Amino acid sequence: MLNTSFFPTSVPPRPMGHYAHIILLRETDSYALFQTDGELNTARVQAGLADKNRTLITRITMFKRKQTTPERLSGRELLRRYGLVSPLQADTSDKKADARGVQVDANGLPICDYNVDFCKQCPDCISYGFAIGDSGSEKAKVFSDTGYSLTPYDSSHEAFTLNAPYESGTMSRQGETTSRINEQDHVRPQTLFPAVVTIRDATSALFLYVLTNILRTRRYGAQTTRTGTVTNHILGIVLADGELFSNLHFTQSLYDVLAEADQIRPGQPVVVETALQAAHTLAANLIATEPIAVSQYLDGSELTTFLDNIGQRTRTEAGMRELLQAAQRDSTTYHGQYIQKTKGKK
Repeated sequence: MLNTSFFPTSVPPRPMGHYAHIILLRETDSYALFQTDGELNTARVQAGLADKNRTLITRITMFKRKQTTPERLSGRELLRRYGLVSPLQADTSDKKADARGVQVDANGLPICDYNVDFCKQCPDCISYGFAIGDSGSEKAKVFSDTGYSLTPYDSSHEAFTLNAPYESGTMSRQGETTSRINEQDHVRPQTLFPAVVTIRDATSALFLYVLTNILRTRRYGAQTTRTGTVTNHILGIVLADGELFSNLHFTQSLYDVLAEADQIRPGQPVVVETALQAAHTLAANLIATEPIAVSQYLDGSELTTFLDNIGQRTRTEAGMRELLQAAQRDSTTYHGQYIQKTKGKK
């Protein structure tokens, strides 16, 4: 269903204007923590765009790295699971690199140590980029931006008192009460974060790699072993020659639509199905006003069929391995042509 001829056959060394956008709503399915320095991240912004009074509200923010990092880690987990990168940590004291300048293990697999020593050639490195000081860098092909909660902070957060009891189940032992009691703000379940993820100048295999990471990632924010589950609802895929609207513009526009329909109510979550339907119609209207040439807008039943096909493919180990190997081939080719070659010239 997706027009794969739109994508470049190989990753180009310079921007070529192949933009693939994934429009989605991120829905918290449990109490999540999107925080810095112990507090939820927030921003004071205009509620909607149609309000002539320009009413300001506080929104919970989901910083870009709070979105891309869990998705990157999901993809890297799969690359290790299917034997495309090594599970070993990098040896920063005595690097053992192959002829391409890549550190490898005893089986010849590249060692890609996240935020320590990137291999510079796997789908994660080429898609999401890397920076290794004086050793080089690669600009990300995946563009992301801060996400904003659809509903105000007052309706989207809840404070909890947390404790750490002893094994007996009480907060005291031998007559002394522990001080391990804390209060923490959490993002409420069914809080929505409208978002657009843009992938520029990636091959179709690398685009599917990024899309699969979004579909498979379930936990975001802090304390992901205990909470932070999120569902990513895909609304549409847009292939165009330029970028689409921002996350904030999308959020404020959707707020206007739902507020006019009396669906924004203090202290209550927005009905997810209502928001999805409104966002679907809104996205089409916003795309029509963008000053870009759209090659394809995949939505509705065609999008459902496409995502079902992707799901059938990734539900089998053979299908997932095939998808990852295709992305690995495109990444290795780009590394050999533009990263390894540049290093060799030095």
